[in-house]
Formats: sequence, structure tokens, C-alpha cells
Amino acid sequence: MSLLEIKNLKLDFTSRKQSLRVVDGLSLSLAAGETLGLVGESGCGKSVSALSVARLLPEPPARYVDGEIRLDGEDVLQMPKARLRQLRGSLVSYVFQEPGASLNPVVRVGKQIREALQLHQPENSTEAEVVKLLKLVRIPAPEARVRDYPFQLSGGMQQRVMIAIALASRPKLLIADEPTTALDVTIQAQILELLQELKQRLGMSILLITHNLGIVAGMADRVAVMYAGQLVELGPASELVRRPLHPYTKALVASVPKLKASVTRLQTIPGVVPKPGSFPSGCRFAPRCPYAQPLCAQPPELVQVEPSRWVRCPLWQTATLQ
Repeated sequence: MSLLEIKNLKLDFTSRKQSLRVVDGLSLSLAAGETLGLVGESGCGKSVSALSVARLLPEPPARYVDGEIRLDGEDVLQMPKARLRQLRGSLVSYVFQEPGASLNPVVRVGKQIREALQLHQPENSTEAEVVKLLKLVRIPAPEARVRDYPFQLSGGMQQRVMIAIALASRPKLLIADEPTTALDVTIQAQILELLQELKQRLGMSILLITHNLGIVAGMADRVAVMYAGQLVELGPASELVRRPLHPYTKALVASVPKLKASVTRLQTIPGVVPKPGSFPSGCRFAPRCPYAQPLCAQPPELVQVEPSRWVRCPLWQTATLQ
């Protein structure tokens, strides 16, 4: 049984005037001990899909129209509020981007970690356990750092504190939403290495959300690519990066800088992701796709094309995409 299973999730944002579909028929699974990368540009629906796993989106404006989200066998969308509060942190924890905006600036980091322990493991809510967690995420001199305020720490250290808070309850699933945003490349590498090490040590699963295929290529077991609220490609990370099947995935791979390549201009994807309510009636990537043909005016289905690969494009086998 999968630790996380999302089936045909349809999510709207509603107001008095209109209802906008932001996630349209998403189906994903995540096994115990697996790392799944969820990739796409800003506005593709990655973060709202991840927040839906623990129903962290306010309802309204969020409205779950259809589908299931099963976390360790339980349907999250049918849970009472009391059960939701129990699973948040104990079964699934989040690491958000921009830790400086997530940490309370007027509370010492040690106290913020202890609050997470008091909520989920009150018997272990001691300063010794806080120091142990800071050591776990490789913060130097943890005995002194417990008394620091967030502004006294660098961006990389703040992100490590966020990871320590997320791990305080020993969750089975860690959702990392752009955990390396605004960090320089050296610190990015350290954070990703830390997540890999913690995954192996604690035996947890990771859902890693990013817009950078270069990040997930060396960390994820599988990669799911989202565009305009839909899943457009899914497959093993190594195969997907080496041989992308969907034009959007192909464009994302091409836009990753190559260290050994001598180019004067980086490759980009023309245009922007359409906003909810303005999605094309056919293939949603067609207006930006250099391979688009008349048949792309019809909505493509997500189909399994190889034993472990799915793609939403009728042209995936044509010579133009090879």
C-alpha cells in the first residue's frame, strides 16, 4: 500500500463571482521510503496540490470538487477536524520556502522547536531533545543556537531550523516546498544533501517540490511534471531527465544550465503559464509548444506509454520530439 495516494483530485478556488479550477484530475502515489519530485513553473499547481495533502488550504476559498487523498490508508478529504490536527506534523510535516517568513522573529528558535515537540511528543519536549534535533540537522554549537532569534541566523541555518521543526514529530512523509529558494548554490547543495541523509536515517518519504529539474535529477526516485493544473508526465527521474517525452518536460530539461556547454544565451520557454480560468480548451501547453499541430486542439489524456512512464501528449512518439 502506498503511503500517499492522490486519485483524480479536482480543486477549485471560489468566490462570489466565479469558481476557478486550479488542480484538474491529479493522480499521484508515493511509496514508503521514496522521494518524488513535483516539478513545474510557478502557477502550475504544485504548492496547492501539496498543501491539499494535509488540507492546509482555507475552505473557502478552496473547495475539493472530486477525488481522494489517502494518507497511510486514510482519506484526508473525509477526516474530521480533530483527526486532521493529529496527522498534521505527526504523519506529514512541511518545510516551506523562505524560512525567514515562516519562523516567528520574536521567539527564540529553541522555543519554536520545543512547541512542535510539546504538540506531538510532549514526553520529549526537553532542551536536550531540542539540542539533539539541531545536531541532527547539522547546526554547529546547538547548545548556543537554541537561544538565538531567527534574525541571528543565516538563511541556510534558518532552513535547517525549519527542517528540525518538521522532524520533531518523526513524520512518515516530509513535504519540502522549494526548500532551497533564495539560497546560494553551495547552501542549496548542503540542504539537499541533508534531506537525503535524513531520509535514509529516519526512513521517511519525501515529496520535493521545485521548478528546477536539475535539483530532482540527482535526488528523486521518480518525477511528476505539472503544467496548468494537470499532470503532463510521470516517470523514473533518471529516464525522464535523459529522455523527456512531453514537450514541456523537454523544454524544462533544456533550460537547465550545462556546466560544460559553451553557450552565450540560456534556453527559455516562450510565454507564461496560463492563469486558472484562462486555460486553453485543448492541450494547455499548445500555445507555447513549438511542436503543436491541429490535433492539439483536442484535450489530450494522460496515458501509460511504457511500463513506468505516463505522458499527456499525442505527439510523444513523433520524430519531431525525438
